Amino acid sequence: MDWLFDGITDWIKQLFIDAIMSSFESMFSEVKTQVADIAVQVGSTPEGWNSGVFGMVRTLSETVVLPIAGIILTFVLCHELIQLIIEKNNLQDFDTFNIYKWIFKSFVAIMILTNTLNIVMAVFDVGQHVVNQSAGLISGDLTLGDGAMMDAIRANLEAMGIGELLGLFFETQIARLCMLIMSIVIMIIVWGRMIEIYLTVSIAPIPLATMANHEHGQMGNNYLRSLFALAFQGFLIMICVAIYAVLIGGIATSDNMHVTIWTTAGYTALLCFILLKTGGIAKSVLNAH
Repeated sequence: MDWLFDGITDWIKQLFIDAIMSSFESMFSEVKTQVADIAVQVGSTPEGWNSGVFGMVRTLSETVVLPIAGIILTFVLCHELIQLIIEKNNLQDFDTFNIYKWIFKSFVAIMILTNTLNIVMAVFDVGQHVVNQSAGLISGDLTLGDGAMMDAIRANLEAMGIGELLGLFFETQIARLCMLIMSIVIMIIVWGRMIEIYLTVSIAPIPLATMANHEHGQMGNNYLRSLFALAFQGFLIMICVAIYAVLIGGIATSDNMHVTIWTTAGYTALLCFILLKTGGIAKSVLNAH
């Protein structure tokens, strides 16, 4: 009867090993897909990410926001003209060159307002170029789940008993669930950045309409800094992904499989946390409020 018991034991053991290996392969595959998807999402311009949403935002900006920006620009230019006229001794020392200066500033302000979306898209084109360049360097760094690593994992599993395999099986299922939840969180963070970009782009004419005047132009200057912060936030996200890829790729598959599972989940949780911080870091560096 020993042969029958040994046969059933080996069958159950192999069943657990196959299930655990399948969980590992799925987990590592999800990590690779997640890293690749972040690079694609972050490397897209607002127009390329979703042309339908961008078209709606563009239409609303041009038909609803732009007329309001035109009124604001008229007020700013009138205020600027009054300041130029009375700034020297209450009209006692008037310089006609100020009129030409005001005309030139008005021309530049109108050109900026009429080309608002072109200026905004140029900022994100610069950010996309930086992100795409970094994505090309990162894509080859993640070697998690390659043949040698999976063979080492299987060899470690073969040396375990049924009880330990049973515990490890439940651990892998819990870890997979945690990884799935964290993948959804990462997706929300990346998509949330794009929604923030659309919201920022939609009101672009209003802050840019204030740039003709030094006093009111702080709004426009801060808006441009915020745009660059959003654009280069993508670059910071790619740096986070690069660090994550190096950390995950450096996991040593030792005899303690529990460490491998929870280290992978821990690094993914760390990625979620630091991705939440990238927006604040970008704004802090560029002094955007």
